[in-house]
Amino acid sequence: MKELFIKYKSVVRFVLLFLGSYTLLSILYAIYLKLSDGGKYFPDFVTQLVARQSNGVLSGFGYNSALVTEYTFPGISIQLNERIVGGIVEGCNSLSIIILFISFVIAFAENFKKTFLFLLAGAVLIYVVNIFRIVILVVALYNYPDWESFLHKIIFPGIIYGMVFFLWILWVKMLKPKPVHG
Repeated sequence: MKELFIKYKSVVRFVLLFLGSYTLLSILYAIYLKLSDGGKYFPDFVTQLVARQSNGVLSGFGYNSALVTEYTFPGISIQLNERIVGGIVEGCNSLSIIILFISFVIAFAENFKKTFLFLLAGAVLIYVVNIFRIVILVVALYNYPDWESFLHKIIFPGIIYGMVFFLWILWVKMLKPKPVHG
């Protein structure tokens, strides 16, 4: 058993770092959500911020958009031309995807500065792409409501997860190759 552990030390290290950081960050996120419950920002601060920024981008592009908070819905509804097109819920705020991204990068961490800068740049990029993903989704749902399931469940998750996968590949390619001792 010891030989297997030594032979696959890098795999075991990756799994432990990934699962450990993912678990820790997920617990912290769950605590954040619990503390946000019933607070000033509905449903939570980051989701509220994402909704406002998405609405701001829509308005900036000339769309007549507005946010509507109905406490019977667990998020913030978004209107285009006075028609509710969809809703922004806690799962739309990109934090769970950022947690997944961070956990993978930490599992392959090198030096602190390089890792920290990549995490910061990647998290900001994921957040910004998520805002534009929501904006494009809202416009697409307004114009093609019959395609809601396809757009919301396949195309737009594919955009954000595809970008995270691209960032992971970029991170692995940026790593210094380890010398092989044989």
